[in-house]
Amino acid sequence: MRVLVVEDEERLADAVAHGLRLHAIAVDVAYDGRDALELAAYVDYDVVVLDRDLPEVHGDDVCRRLREDGRPGRVLMLTAAGQIRDRVDGLALGADDYLVKPFAFAELVARVRALARRAPRSSAPPLERAGIRLDPARRTVIRDGRPVPLNRKEFDVLHALMLAGGGLVTSAALRRDVWDEHAGPGTGTLRVTIASLRRKLGPPSAVQNVPGKGYRL
Repeated sequence: MRVLVVEDEERLADAVAHGLRLHAIAVDVAYDGRDALELAAYVDYDVVVLDRDLPEVHGDDVCRRLREDGRPGRVLMLTAAGQIRDRVDGLALGADDYLVKPFAFAELVARVRALARRAPRSSAPPLERAGIRLDPARRTVIRDGRPVPLNRKEFDVLHALMLAGGGLVTSAALRRDVWDEHAGPGTGTLRVTIASLRRKLGPPSAVQNVPGKGYRL
């Protein structure tokens, strides 16, 4: 799951992002509406946690643009206004759910997860390479007729490598696309994930390391 948190109160935005990451959710953050639209133009988020009262571009306009542009993610709108009329207006703009500040963080997590389950599923066709068959829609992997159970990160890394068709995928690109913008270059998480992926796929090793650059399949 990948989430975009859009909130101009930076301390609140960072706290929400940190809390979601502790629940194994990849999170990007935007502090105004303009940055939110720029990020959403390049990443298909499962859920956008969107404050309604934003600088640069108002939250209402962000929500409207996301819908006009056909972005697939669900929108959870946050606001300090708890009147029925405000909730109705937000939902009319295209929001999928509404949460009034202040809120319990556990409720936010539950709503995000519920919205992610309702997000459109991939209809991309299966990919095949090196005896591996990966089905993005069913999130299944088979190698030489043998099912390969992978966790979410292992699957997403393998998916990114297969999409490259044998080309090099840089370590930075994998950290950005599989985790989020805060997975810094010093992290060993990618190396651990690659090692686990190789072990589960079995011999012969399908994932090749290009020292100092990245990986290819």
